[in-house]
Amino acid sequence: MNILILDDHGVVRRGLRAMLETRADWTVVGEAADGRAGIELARDLQPDVVIIDIAMPKMNGLDATRHLRQVSPKSAVLIFTMVDSEELIREVFSAGARGYLLKSDADRLIMAAVEALAAGKPFLNPSASVHILDEYLRGAGTKLAEQEPLTLREREVAQAICEGLANKEIAHRLGISFKTVESHRASLMRKIHAHSVLDVVRFAERNNITFAGPGRPDR
Repeated sequence: MNILILDDHGVVRRGLRAMLETRADWTVVGEAADGRAGIELARDLQPDVVIIDIAMPKMNGLDATRHLRQVSPKSAVLIFTMVDSEELIREVFSAGARGYLLKSDADRLIMAAVEALAAGKPFLNPSASVHILDEYLRGAGTKLAEQEPLTLREREVAQAICEGLANKEIAHRLGISFKTVESHRASLMRKIHAHSVLDVVRFAERNNITFAGPGRPDR
């Protein structure tokens, strides 16, 4: 089985690799420290399982999961986070992930989580509310996904704004024109009723769009 790890902390990636490769038939085929680089690796490698940190620069874990479902649809995604939140669990599964694991439980549960996803089964951290997963599998996840007000590109622009990038820098990162960035930015501001960058930051934090970044709590 081939596994890809996306996490912006090198020590975490090395620790996961060490644990996973104790299985002779498992191979970590790649690592990435940000969401956009991870998507490119997934496109090229088509891994069986992808472990994704929720908080990464350039593209957060939720949006990386949405992109990955497009470029590597057969890959099963395990979201890896420090946050135990029912709201986040719902967002994780509605984004297309199949597993949710707390970093605090990784040493004892990572193998079981990866095995479950590889077998086509969902995995939910035992300390989380099991009924959240049941609701999703009954269709609640689809309903939640329909309530998402922003396009994937608008979410990328929101994250970039929160990282302090100007429109020209956003255009360079996303590979689109300056005018296209302005259009996405205007649409974003209109949809969330924002009048300033601070309004965008507050919206992004409430909706798990932002990257935690240096000096801020991991998510």
